[in-house]
Amino acid sequence: MTLRATVVPVTPFQQNCSIIWSAETLEGAVIDPGGDLEHILATVADAGVRLTKILLTHAHIDHAGATQALAERLGLPIEGPHPEDQFWIDLLPEQARMFGFQPVAKFTPTRWLHQGDTVQVGPETLEVYHCPGHTPGHVVFHSRADRLAFVGDVLFAGSIGRTDFPRGDHATLVHSITSNLWPLGNDVTFVPGHGPTSTFGQERATNPFVGDRVLQAG
Repeated sequence: MTLRATVVPVTPFQQNCSIIWSAETLEGAVIDPGGDLEHILATVADAGVRLTKILLTHAHIDHAGATQALAERLGLPIEGPHPEDQFWIDLLPEQARMFGFQPVAKFTPTRWLHQGDTVQVGPETLEVYHCPGHTPGHVVFHSRADRLAFVGDVLFAGSIGRTDFPRGDHATLVHSITSNLWPLGNDVTFVPGHGPTSTFGQERATNPFVGDRVLQAG
């Protein structure tokens, strides 16, 4: 395994902000810096990582709230999410007020991401999968070499993402999971946006919302 990762729970929602880096070069990225920026940066410093970019799965406040502040502080590019989440980025200041966060700024990503794109973290390559349903512009990052995925709020251990937000859709989310994630392999470990890690195989076998038994029965 050449891609290293550590999870930093942030914000009152205990969102799993992931810090990832190359074991070879120590070049790294922050996935979903939702808040608690000093805590994130302290973890980065402790690991000896040199951040080169910010990666976003989607633009809900607990995942994207500290994005602009981090980008400005360290001069980092922002990659992701898919352009269909622009309206959520535009609503970040309102989201912050609604959920009692400190004021945050909206931003324009340096690079929008689409199905089939790849992103580089030093020498490490992550594949991009567009997985709408929780939000219309949600993306997932997958390291094929390390059998590791960062899925945001698409899939959880024993559950799936909410679809009652604007432009959410349950059927679309289930299709995103079954068409994009299951083919990656049962042995892939994933880091969800909240809660413990799991594997795609475990969720296919047991998840009451998208497990194979549900699909066969439905």
